[in-house]
Amino acid sequence: MQQTQYIFFSGKGGVGKTTMACATAVHYAKEGKKTLIITTDPASNLADVFETEIGHKITPLGIENLWGMEIDPDKATEEYRERILQPMRGVMPDNVMTVLEEQFHSPCTTEIASFDRFVDFMTTDSSDNGTPYDVVIFDTAPTGHTIRLLELPVDWSKHIEESAKGSGNTCIGPVATIQENKKKYDEATRLLGDTERTKFVFVLQPEETSLYETRRASDELKTIGVKNIEFIVNGILPEEVCEHPFFRSRYEMQQKYLKKIGKIFPVQQRRMFQRDGEIKGLGAIQHIAADLFPQNGLAPQYRLGNGQDAGSITIQQDDPDSIDDLLKPNGKTKSVFFTGKGGVGKTTISCAAAYHIASQGYKTLLLTTDPASHIGEVLEQKVGDTIQPVEGVENLYAVMIDQEKAVEEYKQRILDDAKQKYNEDMLMAMREELESPCTEEMAAFDKFVSYAEGDDYDVIVFDTAPTGHTLRLLELPFDYDQQVGLMVSTNEQSEAVKSDTKKRFERIISRMKDPEQSVFSFVVYPESTPIVEAHRAMLDLKDAGIDTQFVVANQVLHPEYCTNDFFIRRWKMQEKYLGEMRSWFNVPVTIMPLLETEIRGLVMVKRAADQLFSDRVTTKTPSHQEIN
Repeated sequence: MQQTQYIFFSGKGGVGKTTMACATAVHYAKEGKKTLIITTDPASNLADVFETEIGHKITPLGIENLWGMEIDPDKATEEYRERILQPMRGVMPDNVMTVLEEQFHSPCTTEIASFDRFVDFMTTDSSDNGTPYDVVIFDTAPTGHTIRLLELPVDWSKHIEESAKGSGNTCIGPVATIQENKKKYDEATRLLGDTERTKFVFVLQPEETSLYETRRASDELKTIGVKNIEFIVNGILPEEVCEHPFFRSRYEMQQKYLKKIGKIFPVQQRRMFQRDGEIKGLGAIQHIAADLFPQNGLAPQYRLGNGQDAGSITIQQDDPDSIDDLLKPNGKTKSVFFTGKGGVGKTTISCAAAYHIASQGYKTLLLTTDPASHIGEVLEQKVGDTIQPVEGVENLYAVMIDQEKAVEEYKQRILDDAKQKYNEDMLMAMREELESPCTEEMAAFDKFVSYAEGDDYDVIVFDTAPTGHTLRLLELPFDYDQQVGLMVSTNEQSEAVKSDTKKRFERIISRMKDPEQSVFSFVVYPESTPIVEAHRAMLDLKDAGIDTQFVVANQVLHPEYCTNDFFIRRWKMQEKYLGEMRSWFNVPVTIMPLLETEIRGLVMVKRAADQLFSDRVTTKTPSHQEIN
């Protein structure tokens, strides 16, 4: 019997992995294979690409043999909680159930629940009607979070095994009730290393940051047993449309990196050209699938379409001084958060903003919470887990959260503090609990809080993880405000711990809600998917009492450089969304133009800072008549 094949897609945010995953799913479905595409990204745009509602259920996607599902963390959590607790209701004493239910509302339950749902699709071949899928495709979150997801089968299996030798309890339920989970996690680990059944596809673009992240992540995958790895290089500019010196410069930059990619990954790679418009809807996805899986085996070739007059277009740029004023401190440390969909340029915008603020004489800390961060590559300086000055920029310092080190520091601090307060039995339970994989999330959050509550800098610029993970990070103080001290049960001693921690988180929450102390900005491309995702996230923040102060429209084309049909069409698309952004967000919008090369090194960071806070007022698109 044919066994289900599993294909994972990952890569740096914004490289096109969802598009490639969708095109692959369509290809296999049209071949007659029963295909399921699942997204594990909490900020998924699967529904946007297929232009259909999907949600937390298996949904037909408009062509025969193709279904999709978006794993909803909240719904997955409720399903997981009920599956574990339901058999115990009416059997366990009320006081025991109270403790268990309190534990299952802890923040780490969300991580394990989403992960558990993901593993279900790797360890259960059958669909809802009982027939197996031929292909299951996972459209994963950006790289750092994907690596974390794929490490979890090993981590959770080990934690359950160790807990069985000790107290018999874990933060995700009693060992006796989750032994079946361990079997699932062991099977998932085995399948990840099965080259006959599992393939991992990295999507990257011909740029240094994308190449750096792909190389790092592919090495990490090999350490957890993933062997079957392929590459798709996406977003390549067709040579024939790059006659203008500006785009010729970008084309030559890409060609340099294509050669470098070939040397670093000496395996067959598929290459995809950049399109002149958005990729949305089944028809567009089918065109991508045809190029990704050409019938004649030849690489796709870009063909120029019929041009349209762009006409005369004017875009009003908001006064950069108003943005500048938002970032200035007023006697208290100001935190500035840049977030948005993966790959929209949060890191370069964060670096440029931090450079600009520091150059005005304010002591500035640039900090990343993204596990796949590359601020060091942008600055072309080593950035580690201890704060270091950025050489060549007065008043600017940088640091990144080292996940592993944060975990060890967190464990040690918790245990050192507990030794003064608790007996040995309670300390043993705490040590066991601290070995849970969800400690990583708590530790990273604790480190984030330690920076956010400090007053050593005038401004702290946070380069955050992609939207869904950023929202999760920002929700944590609200969760932990209700859920601290769970590791030490519910006695008088732990109530004192809860009270102290509660006060700490209340201070952080108050600070994040205060627009005088915290500024939130979304970075977007002027395209539908990043704008829709940012708008959703903005509403989620508003529900938590946090307002968005401004939006950065990044990588906007210079209209005067758009001298052929290809780039005129891309500019027309951007112009449409730039015009709509004010009604979507109703906050100031600042424009960051696309530069002729990538932003790396302090010279380019300064250029980006100057552009971001320049006084450009209008731009005009060339008409087709002007070109001719």
